Amino acid sequence: MIENTGKPMLVPFQCSEEDIRSAGLACSEDDPCQIYLELAVAVSAGPRIFAAGNIHAEAATLYSVLLGSEDSGRTWREVHERIRGAGLDHIQFIDAENGFVSGISLSPLPQDPFLLITHDGGKSWRPSAIFSEPRIGSIVQFHFDGHKTGSLTIDRGLGSDGDRYELYESQDGGDSWGIRQTSVKPLRLKSDPGANPDWRIRADAATKSFHIEHRSGQRWTNEAAFSVKLGVCKP
Repeated sequence: MIENTGKPMLVPFQCSEEDIRSAGLACSEDDPCQIYLELAVAVSAGPRIFAAGNIHAEAATLYSVLLGSEDSGRTWREVHERIRGAGLDHIQFIDAENGFVSGISLSPLPQDPFLLITHDGGKSWRPSAIFSEPRIGSIVQFHFDGHKTGSLTIDRGLGSDGDRYELYESQDGGDSWGIRQTSVKPLRLKSDPGANPDWRIRADAATKSFHIEHRSGQRWTNEAAFSVKLGVCKP
């Protein structure tokens, strides 16, 4: 549990030899690798707040991170275990109980996109792969109209064979996906959730932290802040 005292909070991180090896980092006692937190998105579901992103060095992503608060930002915890070499970038809650987070493995290339899915308001999450076998590509957009029906678009990246962009649909809450369209040009969902207009992540240079802010009328209120620097990796 991480307590919000009004100052930037520090997400615990202790670098291991396996972290250095898996990420291919060149760290030494004289030149350690600085480790950073990056938050990409924040949303609310009832009184709960969630923020997602990754933990990374300058040269590689080490882990995904999914933070949650059940008391309007006063205390926080990691609500899903970290996934090595992955990052999280979008969150959608269709109601107070059913939510989805998109993620991707970032080592060595963007590949193996997946969702984290909750049906209990974020108390527990389960991963669900988009593809049944390893594939290069990342989720550009996703949107669920209900807890069963969803759509997402995939960017297969530069140099991919055939059409670069793909549209998929799910009828079982994200457990399986069927392809519906391919294109050489970017595909857009008809229902584009976009960013949550009432929540934002703001990088604050003065405090070297990410601020999670909530819109109240025409003003933004700081609900929590997390330190960017988490420590170092060294042998």
